[in-house]
Amino acid sequence: MSDGHWKDRPEGAGPRAYRVIFFIANYGGRALARLALYPIVAFYLLARGPERRASRAYLARALGREPRLIDVARHLHTFAATILDRVFMLSRGMDRFDVRIRGLESLERLLDRGQGLLLFGSHLGSFEALRVLARRRPQLQVKVVLDRGHNAALMRMLDALDPRIAANVIDAGQDGTSIVLQIKQAAEEGAVVAMLVDRAGPGEASTPATFFGAAAAFPTAPWLIAAALKLPVALAFGLYQGGARYELVFEPFADALEIERRERPARLAALVQRYAERLQHHARSAPYNWFNFYDFWQADDASYVPSDDAGAAAGGDVAARRAG
Repeated sequence: MSDGHWKDRPEGAGPRAYRVIFFIANYGGRALARLALYPIVAFYLLARGPERRASRAYLARALGREPRLIDVARHLHTFAATILDRVFMLSRGMDRFDVRIRGLESLERLLDRGQGLLLFGSHLGSFEALRVLARRRPQLQVKVVLDRGHNAALMRMLDALDPRIAANVIDAGQDGTSIVLQIKQAAEEGAVVAMLVDRAGPGEASTPATFFGAAAAFPTAPWLIAAALKLPVALAFGLYQGGARYELVFEPFADALEIERRERPARLAALVQRYAERLQHHARSAPYNWFNFYDFWQADDASYVPSDDAGAAAGGDVAARRAG
Protein backbone atom coordinates (compact mmCIF):
# COMPACT_ATOMS: atom_id res chain seq x y z
CA MET A 1 0.00 0.00 0.00
CA SER A 2 1.36 3.40 -0.98
CA ASP A 3 2.14 6.00 1.66
CA GLY A 4 1.99 8.73 -0.95
CA HIS A 5 4.72 10.46 -2.90
CA TRP A 6 7.79 11.43 -0.87
CA LYS A 7 7.48 15.08 -1.90
CA ASP A 8 4.00 15.30 -0.38
CA ARG A 9 5.20 14.15 3.02
CA PRO A 10 5.12 16.75 5.81
CA GLU A 11 8.43 17.89 7.21
CA GLY A 12 9.68 15.64 9.96
CA ALA A 13 10.28 18.65 12.18
CA GLY A 14 8.97 22.18 12.11
CA PRO A 15 10.72 25.48 12.82
CA ARG A 16 10.36 25.06 16.59
CA ALA A 17 12.07 21.65 16.57
CA TYR A 18 14.95 22.99 14.50
CA ARG A 19 15.36 25.95 16.84
CA VAL A 20 15.64 23.52 19.75
CA ILE A 21 18.29 21.50 17.90
CA PHE A 22 20.16 24.70 17.03
CA PHE A 23 20.05 25.90 20.66
CA ILE A 24 21.27 22.61 22.13
CA ALA A 25 24.00 22.24 19.53
CA ASN A 26 25.35 25.75 20.03
CA TYR A 27 25.05 26.06 23.80
CA GLY A 28 25.31 22.48 24.98
CA GLY A 29 27.89 21.13 22.60
CA ARG A 30 27.88 18.11 20.33
CA ALA A 31 27.96 15.50 23.12
CA LEU A 32 24.78 16.85 24.75
CA ALA A 33 23.11 17.35 21.39
CA ARG A 34 23.79 13.74 20.44
CA LEU A 35 22.09 12.59 23.65
CA ALA A 36 19.01 14.55 22.57
CA LEU A 37 18.84 12.43 19.43
CA TYR A 38 17.61 9.37 21.36
CA PRO A 39 14.15 10.75 22.27
CA ILE A 40 13.85 12.16 18.74
CA VAL A 41 14.58 8.73 17.25
CA ALA A 42 12.16 7.09 19.71
CA PHE A 43 9.42 9.49 18.59
CA TYR A 44 9.98 8.70 14.92
CA LEU A 45 10.13 4.99 15.64
CA LEU A 46 6.75 5.07 17.38
CA ALA A 47 4.88 7.84 15.59
CA ARG A 48 6.01 7.81 11.95
CA GLY A 49 4.59 4.64 10.41
CA PRO A 50 5.47 5.37 6.72
CA GLU A 51 9.13 6.02 7.54
CA ARG A 52 9.30 2.95 9.79
CA ARG A 53 7.80 0.72 7.08
CA ALA A 54 10.09 2.17 4.40
CA SER A 55 13.11 1.57 6.63
CA ARG A 56 12.15 -2.07 7.15
CA ALA A 57 11.57 -2.64 3.43
CA TYR A 58 14.92 -1.13 2.49
CA LEU A 59 16.93 -2.80 5.26
CA ALA A 60 15.54 -6.22 4.31
CA ARG A 61 17.12 -5.73 0.88
CA ALA A 62 20.37 -4.13 2.04
CA LEU A 63 21.03 -6.47 4.98
CA GLY A 64 19.76 -9.61 3.28
CA ARG A 65 17.63 -10.57 6.28
CA GLU A 66 14.51 -9.52 8.14
CA PRO A 67 15.42 -6.32 10.01
CA ARG A 68 14.83 -6.06 13.74
CA LEU A 69 13.40 -3.01 15.49
CA ILE A 70 16.91 -2.12 16.68
CA ASP A 71 18.02 -2.03 13.03
CA VAL A 72 15.27 0.45 12.19
CA ALA A 73 16.24 2.53 15.24
CA ARG A 74 19.87 2.54 14.14
CA HIS A 75 18.81 3.58 10.65
CA LEU A 76 16.81 6.54 12.00
CA HIS A 77 19.59 7.48 14.43
CA THR A 78 22.15 7.58 11.61
CA PHE A 79 19.94 9.99 9.71
CA ALA A 80 19.39 12.19 12.77
CA ALA A 81 23.12 12.21 13.55
CA THR A 82 24.02 13.48 10.09
CA ILE A 83 21.39 16.22 10.29
CA LEU A 84 22.87 17.31 13.62
CA ASP A 85 26.38 17.24 12.21
CA ARG A 86 25.31 19.61 9.44
CA VAL A 87 24.75 22.21 12.17
CA PHE A 88 28.30 21.78 13.45
CA MET A 89 29.87 21.63 9.98
CA LEU A 90 28.21 24.91 9.06
CA SER A 91 28.62 26.75 12.36
CA ARG A 92 32.02 25.50 13.52
CA GLY A 93 33.70 24.08 10.45
CA MET A 94 35.11 20.65 9.66
CA ASP A 95 38.00 20.59 12.15
CA ARG A 96 36.18 18.47 14.73
CA PHE A 97 35.38 15.78 12.14
CA ASP A 98 37.58 12.98 10.89
CA VAL A 99 36.84 12.92 7.16
CA ARG A 100 38.74 10.34 5.15
CA ILE A 101 38.78 10.90 1.43
CA ARG A 102 39.02 8.38 -1.40
CA GLY A 103 39.28 9.23 -5.09
CA LEU A 104 40.00 12.94 -4.76
CA GLU A 105 42.91 12.64 -7.20
CA SER A 106 40.57 11.60 -10.01
CA LEU A 107 38.27 14.52 -9.22
CA GLU A 108 41.18 16.97 -9.17
CA ARG A 109 42.32 15.76 -12.60
CA LEU A 110 38.92 16.74 -13.95
CA LEU A 111 39.00 20.09 -12.14
CA ASP A 112 42.50 20.87 -13.43
CA ARG A 113 41.06 21.09 -16.95
CA GLY A 114 39.55 24.42 -15.92
CA GLN A 115 36.05 23.52 -17.02
CA GLY A 116 32.96 22.96 -14.95
CA LEU A 117 32.01 19.63 -13.47
CA LEU A 118 28.76 17.94 -12.49
CA LEU A 119 28.98 16.08 -9.19
CA PHE A 120 26.13 13.61 -8.78
CA GLY A 121 25.21 12.62 -5.25
CA SER A 122 22.31 10.89 -3.55
CA HIS A 123 20.36 10.61 -0.31
CA LEU A 124 22.99 8.15 0.86
CA GLY A 125 24.99 9.66 3.71
CA SER A 126 25.81 13.34 4.15
CA PHE A 127 26.20 15.60 1.14
CA GLU A 128 27.37 18.30 3.57
CA ALA A 129 30.68 16.44 3.90
CA LEU A 130 31.52 17.91 0.50
CA ARG A 131 32.54 21.03 2.41
CA VAL A 132 35.91 19.35 2.82
CA LEU A 133 36.56 20.32 -0.81
CA ALA A 134 36.72 23.96 0.27
CA ARG A 135 39.64 23.12 2.52
CA ARG A 136 41.57 21.41 -0.26
CA ARG A 137 40.73 24.00 -2.92
CA PRO A 138 39.74 27.29 -1.26
CA GLN A 139 39.28 28.94 -4.66
CA LEU A 140 36.80 26.31 -5.82
CA GLN A 141 33.18 27.38 -6.14
CA VAL A 142 30.59 24.69 -5.36
CA LYS A 143 26.99 25.24 -6.43
CA VAL A 144 24.28 22.90 -5.17
CA VAL A 145 21.02 22.22 -7.02
CA LEU A 146 18.22 21.63 -4.52
CA ASP A 147 14.58 22.44 -3.96
CA ARG A 148 14.47 25.17 -1.33
CA GLY A 149 10.72 24.72 -0.90
CA HIS A 150 11.06 21.11 0.28
CA ASN A 151 11.93 20.95 3.99
CA ALA A 152 11.81 24.74 4.16
CA ALA A 153 12.27 24.92 7.93
CA LEU A 154 15.58 23.08 7.72
CA MET A 155 16.74 25.32 4.86
CA ARG A 156 15.96 28.44 6.91
CA MET A 157 18.02 27.09 9.80
CA LEU A 158 20.97 26.25 7.53
CA ASP A 159 20.79 29.69 5.88
CA ALA A 160 20.93 31.28 9.33
CA LEU A 161 24.00 29.21 10.20
CA ASP A 162 25.82 30.16 7.00
CA PRO A 163 24.31 32.91 4.80
CA ARG A 164 26.65 31.86 1.98
CA ILE A 165 24.46 28.80 1.43
CA ALA A 166 21.73 30.83 -0.25
CA ALA A 167 24.23 32.37 -2.68
CA ASN A 168 25.49 28.94 -3.70
CA VAL A 169 22.12 27.26 -4.22
CA ILE A 170 20.49 26.76 -7.61
CA ASP A 171 16.84 26.36 -6.71
CA ALA A 172 15.44 23.18 -8.27
CA GLY A 173 11.93 24.56 -7.71
CA GLN A 174 12.37 26.86 -10.72
CA ASP A 175 11.38 26.03 -14.29
CA GLY A 176 13.73 23.77 -16.23
CA THR A 177 15.11 26.54 -18.46
CA SER A 178 16.21 28.67 -15.48
CA ILE A 179 17.87 25.70 -13.80
CA VAL A 180 19.86 24.72 -16.88
CA LEU A 181 20.94 28.30 -17.63
CA GLN A 182 22.26 28.69 -14.07
CA ILE A 183 24.10 25.37 -14.27
CA LYS A 184 25.62 26.42 -17.60
CA GLN A 185 26.74 29.77 -16.18
CA ALA A 186 28.27 28.14 -13.10
CA ALA A 187 30.10 25.58 -15.24
CA GLU A 188 31.50 28.30 -17.50
CA GLU A 189 32.93 29.91 -14.35
CA GLY A 190 34.67 26.64 -13.49
CA ALA A 191 32.37 25.68 -10.63
CA VAL A 192 31.46 22.24 -9.38
CA VAL A 193 27.69 21.85 -9.65
CA ALA A 194 26.40 19.23 -7.23
CA MET A 195 22.97 17.63 -7.38
CA LEU A 196 21.15 14.67 -5.90
CA VAL A 197 20.07 12.29 -8.65
CA ASP A 198 18.38 9.37 -6.91
CA ARG A 199 14.82 10.72 -6.49
CA ALA A 200 12.25 11.29 -9.20
CA GLY A 201 9.83 14.08 -8.31
CA PRO A 202 6.09 14.13 -9.11
CA GLY A 203 5.62 13.98 -12.87
CA GLU A 204 9.35 14.08 -13.46
CA ALA A 205 10.80 12.01 -16.29
CA SER A 206 12.40 8.80 -15.09
CA THR A 207 13.64 5.45 -16.25
CA PRO A 208 13.70 2.16 -14.33
CA ALA A 209 16.89 0.45 -13.19
CA THR A 210 17.47 -2.71 -11.21
CA PHE A 211 18.36 -1.72 -7.65
CA PHE A 212 18.68 -4.30 -4.87
CA GLY A 213 16.95 -6.88 -7.03
CA ALA A 214 13.90 -4.91 -8.16
CA ALA A 215 13.05 -2.07 -10.55
CA ALA A 216 13.20 1.46 -9.17
CA ALA A 217 12.65 4.72 -11.06
CA PHE A 218 15.53 7.20 -11.34
CA PRO A 219 15.28 10.71 -12.82
CA THR A 220 16.65 11.26 -16.31
CA ALA A 221 16.88 15.07 -16.39
CA PRO A 222 20.38 15.22 -14.75
CA TRP A 223 21.80 12.96 -17.46
CA LEU A 224 20.14 14.95 -20.25
CA ILE A 225 21.57 18.17 -18.82
CA ALA A 226 25.06 16.65 -18.61
CA ALA A 227 24.84 15.50 -22.23
CA ALA A 228 23.44 18.79 -23.54
CA LEU A 229 26.10 20.86 -21.76
CA LYS A 230 28.84 18.30 -22.50
CA LEU A 231 30.14 18.39 -18.94
CA PRO A 232 32.16 15.68 -17.19
CA VAL A 233 30.32 13.78 -14.46
CA ALA A 234 31.70 12.42 -11.20
CA LEU A 235 29.92 10.68 -8.33
CA ALA A 236 30.21 11.60 -4.65
CA PHE A 237 29.25 9.67 -1.51
CA GLY A 238 29.68 11.14 2.00
CA LEU A 239 29.25 8.10 4.24
CA TYR A 240 28.79 8.46 7.99
CA GLN A 241 30.96 5.96 9.88
CA GLY A 242 29.81 6.71 13.44
CA GLY A 243 31.07 9.13 16.07
CA ALA A 244 32.66 12.05 14.24
CA ARG A 245 33.95 9.93 11.34
CA TYR A 246 32.98 10.27 7.70
CA GLU A 247 34.30 8.76 4.48
CA LEU A 248 34.06 10.93 1.39
CA VAL A 249 34.29 8.93 -1.83
CA PHE A 250 34.68 10.42 -5.31
CA GLU A 251 34.39 8.38 -8.50
CA PRO A 252 34.79 9.57 -12.09
CA PHE A 253 31.77 8.55 -14.15
CA ALA A 254 32.02 10.12 -17.61
CA ASP A 255 34.35 12.61 -19.29
CA ALA A 256 31.55 14.02 -21.43
CA LEU A 257 28.23 12.43 -22.23
CA GLU A 258 26.99 12.13 -25.81
CA ILE A 259 23.37 11.04 -26.28
CA GLU A 260 21.94 11.01 -29.80
CA ARG A 261 18.17 11.47 -29.93
CA ARG A 262 17.60 8.21 -31.79
CA GLU A 263 19.43 6.22 -29.11
CA ARG A 264 18.17 8.20 -26.14
CA PRO A 265 16.03 5.56 -24.35
CA ALA A 266 18.69 2.85 -24.52
CA ARG A 267 21.55 5.21 -23.64
CA LEU A 268 19.68 6.72 -20.67
CA ALA A 269 18.74 3.26 -19.43
CA ALA A 270 22.39 2.15 -19.58
CA LEU A 271 23.65 5.26 -17.77
CA VAL A 272 21.02 5.05 -15.04
CA GLN A 273 21.65 1.33 -14.56
CA ARG A 274 25.40 1.92 -14.18
CA TYR A 275 24.71 4.66 -11.65
CA ALA A 276 22.24 2.45 -9.75
CA GLU A 277 24.92 -0.24 -9.48
CA ARG A 278 27.41 2.18 -7.93
CA LEU A 279 24.71 3.48 -5.58
CA GLN A 280 23.86 -0.07 -4.55
CA HIS A 281 27.54 -0.86 -3.96
CA HIS A 282 27.94 1.99 -1.50
CA ALA A 283 24.52 1.45 0.10
CA ARG A 284 25.47 -2.16 0.79
CA SER A 285 28.80 -1.08 2.31
CA ALA A 286 27.08 1.49 4.58
CA PRO A 287 23.44 0.31 4.76
CA TYR A 288 22.28 2.60 7.57
CA ASN A 289 23.25 5.68 5.50
CA TRP A 290 20.20 5.32 3.23
CA PHE A 291 17.95 8.35 3.82
CA ASN A 292 15.11 7.75 1.35
CA PHE A 293 12.39 7.00 3.90
CA TYR A 294 9.69 6.06 1.42
CA ASP A 295 8.93 3.05 -0.76
CA PHE A 296 11.74 3.48 -3.26
CA TRP A 297 10.59 0.58 -5.48
CA GLN A 298 6.91 1.46 -5.79
CA ALA A 299 5.76 2.72 -9.20
CA ASP A 300 3.03 4.93 -7.69
CA ASP A 301 5.56 6.68 -5.47
CA ALA A 302 7.99 7.34 -8.30
CA SER A 303 5.41 8.89 -10.65
CA TYR A 304 7.05 7.19 -13.60
CA VAL A 305 7.18 9.12 -16.89
CA PRO A 306 8.73 7.30 -19.87
CA SER A 307 12.25 8.48 -20.65
CA ASP A 308 11.29 9.13 -24.30
CA ASP A 309 9.50 12.24 -23.00
CA ALA A 310 12.25 13.28 -20.62
CA GLY A 311 13.03 16.59 -22.29
CA ALA A 312 9.42 17.72 -22.28
CA ALA A 313 8.65 16.49 -18.78
CA ALA A 314 11.70 17.88 -17.04
CA GLY A 315 12.41 20.83 -19.29
CA GLY A 316 16.05 19.77 -19.30
CA ASP A 317 16.63 18.86 -22.93
CA VAL A 318 14.87 21.83 -24.48
CA ALA A 319 16.30 24.26 -21.94
CA ALA A 320 19.83 22.98 -22.44
CA ARG A 321 19.59 23.43 -26.21
CA ARG A 322 18.45 27.02 -25.64
CA ALA A 323 21.34 27.57 -23.24
CA GLY A 324 23.76 26.31 -25.87
